[in-house]
Amino acid sequence: MSSGLKVFVLGYTGETGKAVIKQLSRDNSFSNIILIGRRQVDLGDFQIADDSRFSQKVIDFEKVETHTEDFKNCDVGFCCLGTTRGKAGPEHFVRVDKDYVLNSAKVAKEAGCTHFQVVTASTSDKNSSLLYNKVKGEVEEGLKDLHFKRLSIFQPGLLLGNRVERRPMETCFKVVLFPLTKLFPTYSSVHFDILAKAMINNTKKQATGEVEVITNSKIHELSKGEN
Repeated sequence: MSSGLKVFVLGYTGETGKAVIKQLSRDNSFSNIILIGRRQVDLGDFQIADDSRFSQKVIDFEKVETHTEDFKNCDVGFCCLGTTRGKAGPEHFVRVDKDYVLNSAKVAKEAGCTHFQVVTASTSDKNSSLLYNKVKGEVEEGLKDLHFKRLSIFQPGLLLGNRVERRPMETCFKVVLFPLTKLFPTYSSVHFDILAKAMINNTKKQATGEVEVITNSKIHELSKGEN
């Protein structure tokens, strides 16, 4: 793809979002990078305070339809929004991981976004009896119904790396699966930085169709491209 892409990042204060910002800051293919969130943060914490390509837009996700201008004419959207059921409770988890994602995507498409990239999970399944898996599957189906010119669904396995917030259940899985992640590093897990590299590299690839599902193993492969 040509240089000078205008992009936005949702969920940029989470670990995946931070990794995406780090990769974007190293890549001159992106001329305008809009960080969209619910509060203003110190860009110095991301080491991008002196990078004029970055700007912040504070929005109310409950009224995201009133913020169309903040998404205006972006070529690519990176969506890393997410919380946990344990932290937010089941109702707010659904609100953030499903409603905020789908409502933001709808506004972005109306504002001109042609390529939407979203992080879901390798376990996503709209028919699952488990809330997390079910919500991730429903998000995927909802995004498909919006018919972006290009929709990239990233389905990582266990996310590796140091988190600021504690996630006891995830920590437990990391301990249990540690031998597997060491023996088969591309099978069931991926580091935040590798996922971010894959998302950046994917914007430069030729689309293979309207919807592309990128599994954990494909994420590892894709991260080895440019960057």
